[in-house]
Amino acid sequence: MSRGFRLAVALLIAFAILGLFAWLLQGKQIDVLSPAGVVADEQQKILLFALILSTFVVVPVFGILTFVSLKYRASKRPVDYSPEWGESKRLELIWWGVPIAIIAVLGTVIYNTSHSLDPYKKIAGDNAIEVQVVGLQWKWLFIYPDYGVASLNRMPIPVDKPIRLVLTTEAPMSALWYPALGSQIYAMNGMESQLNVKATKLGQYKGYNTNINGEGYAKMTATADVMSMDDFLKWTNNTKSENNLLNMPVYEEIAEPEIVQDFKSYRLDDTSLYNTVLMRNMTHGAGASMHHGPGATHE
Repeated sequence: MSRGFRLAVALLIAFAILGLFAWLLQGKQIDVLSPAGVVADEQQKILLFALILSTFVVVPVFGILTFVSLKYRASKRPVDYSPEWGESKRLELIWWGVPIAIIAVLGTVIYNTSHSLDPYKKIAGDNAIEVQVVGLQWKWLFIYPDYGVASLNRMPIPVDKPIRLVLTTEAPMSALWYPALGSQIYAMNGMESQLNVKATKLGQYKGYNTNINGEGYAKMTATADVMSMDDFLKWTNNTKSENNLLNMPVYEEIAEPEIVQDFKSYRLDDTSLYNTVLMRNMTHGAGASMHHGPGATHE
């Protein structure tokens, strides 16, 4: 088998793999690579920067591997073949110096962005809208205390407006992540965490629970519905005009372990509901044992 034929086969396989990859991605939207928020946009820049930086290692390594494999193959004995060769200070400097420099650059970027993209850090802009989030088995409850409404598995938010999420859970620990909006934060029973986001594009963006917390965790999703401020106010007013109340008895029914992916809106009948849930679960973990269902886990 000639060398040209083998090279042609290798190139054909490589192009076939790339073609298959392109076909599988056709018509797919990868939220991480399609940011719709200020935080996600910065995270995409970091991802692309790290990818470009990694090419300074990956390309030379595979290039040298190919060169050495062809030049020093068994069927060909080059003139400069030196089996007793042992070291080269110049090469040592290159293959130690370049990775150290790359790690130093990445370390600097990671340190800076860990502070600039801190989930607890407020986003510049108008006064943020507070959304209180409770992770249940296996659904998400979003409460808007300033507007007197709440929503199940759907988070309506206005575009270009800072949103401050405060999160807790009822029973198992969960983690909320909107890839298109940026950042992920864990939420735990009897504790409160925060997440600040700001959407920059209209649309609906899927959020996920990224912490295994029982049999329904993979279906524990919530949609961020980014709309204009007028549409957001229209939704809150329409919801408040309905008689679908959310109070503690209704909350207890919602909190029962069940896989629910439907959307539902409520008029908030108890503006202290979130704080009640948070505080009662702080007391000896009382709430942690209230809603255990099959497949529930704790961390």
